[in-house]
Amino acid sequence: MAFCSLDGQDKTARVPNFPTAAGLATGRVIRHSRTMHTPKKRLFVKTYGCQMNVYDSGRMRDLLAPLGFAPTDIAEDADLIILNTCHIREKATEKIYSELGQMKLLKDRRAALGLETTLAVAGCVAQAEGAEIRARQPAVDLVFGPQALHKLPEMVAQAARSQRLVLETDFAAIDKFDVLESAPRAPDGVSAFLSVQEGCDKFCTFCVVPYTRGAEYSRPVAQIVAEAQHLAEHGVREIVLLGQNVNAYAGAAPDGGAKCSLADLLSRLADIKGIARLRYTTSHPIEMNPDLIALHGQSQTLMPFLHLPVQSGSDRVLKAMNRRHTIADYVAIIENIRKARPDIAIATDFIVGFPGETAADFEASLALIDLIGFSQAFSFKFSARPGTPAAELPDQIPEGEKDRRLAVLQDKLFAAQLGFNRAQIGATLPVLMTGPGRHAGQTIGRSPFLQSVHVDEIHAPGTILPLRIVSASQNSLRGETIAHLAGSPA
Repeated sequence: MAFCSLDGQDKTARVPNFPTAAGLATGRVIRHSRTMHTPKKRLFVKTYGCQMNVYDSGRMRDLLAPLGFAPTDIAEDADLIILNTCHIREKATEKIYSELGQMKLLKDRRAALGLETTLAVAGCVAQAEGAEIRARQPAVDLVFGPQALHKLPEMVAQAARSQRLVLETDFAAIDKFDVLESAPRAPDGVSAFLSVQEGCDKFCTFCVVPYTRGAEYSRPVAQIVAEAQHLAEHGVREIVLLGQNVNAYAGAAPDGGAKCSLADLLSRLADIKGIARLRYTTSHPIEMNPDLIALHGQSQTLMPFLHLPVQSGSDRVLKAMNRRHTIADYVAIIENIRKARPDIAIATDFIVGFPGETAADFEASLALIDLIGFSQAFSFKFSARPGTPAAELPDQIPEGEKDRRLAVLQDKLFAAQLGFNRAQIGATLPVLMTGPGRHAGQTIGRSPFLQSVHVDEIHAPGTILPLRIVSASQNSLRGETIAHLAGSPA
């Protein structure tokens, strides 16, 4: 399974609480702190789907800032509107077309006031559907895929000069990151995503990612380290490494020697001053190598959290999905990583209603939840995507039955997550403070296990504070400070 946080129409069973992940399934505005002395143009970006789209949206902002584009959270104020899209599910794609209809009306209103608006579609829908987007919504001026975002300044200029559609869907991953390396990042928090690997060679039968993100490509180590150092210098304390199959990372070493593994890369990043926490997502079971497992037991910087999608508890279904691992393989990986790091939290993905999934197959998925004890999970109904092998398989499951199975699965996953959270009550956890909480006088942060934790006190973002957990809910924990520990160094 390539990494994607899917559209939330199917009642996501708990979106892992990565920075800025809340609300991604329904689309969210990317907020930026950079200001210009005399901004002449406004940029509005709305992001759908996975954390890598969040990263890409931020890099679009960085590329456009030198052209005088200042960010806005109000689409009506924007001279350039970009929808950064997700193609993993049919409902996600149709949501984009509905949104484009609203943007067309907005564009017309601005035109009546004598204001020009450029409307762009980026991301995986753009990559997959290209010129069809303009055919369905003529108001669109610019369409570009994930690997062409580095050409954005040139494309915006071209769109301004011409009334014709600007279409760019190349797969030039190397060019993309070479250009992005020269565009300084402006992080807007103490936790940041860092893309290290893109694309997928696994070809799970249900997944469009190999066709929209291209073949697997790993950025060179030196390039990643330089970006991480820049983030650290600008106050970032936690870095989340991103990749469609991030543990397949094999980037060029700075000295020209053998390619570095993800474990090698994480070890190098752990040495950067100011970086207190490292995470990575999303992994494929067949790439979960011994050196990476061992690192979880050796590094205090690498957080005790692993998102490892399994998709089904049935070997028969896994084979039909072309997952290339068995349940025995998966269980053995979890056993080995728990030997290395006994307290590690395991998150996963499940798909229900895959073509041919029997009642016994579904029960096997429920049994796996009991066996592993997942801390968090994404769960979805199977969605047939055009061009994928699974879309053509016989024995498609009726929607009503998929709905029923999803509800049963999610009840069990919710119970597992609540049990994991409640198990933290009474424990003292180091919590990275990330910003103001929902209520006045409150600060929210993140535990090592990726749980949201709030405390009824004001603390500076970036502080790592020992909190005693006093209560737990489905989606968060509440902590209290311990007077004799509060002054401890981070």
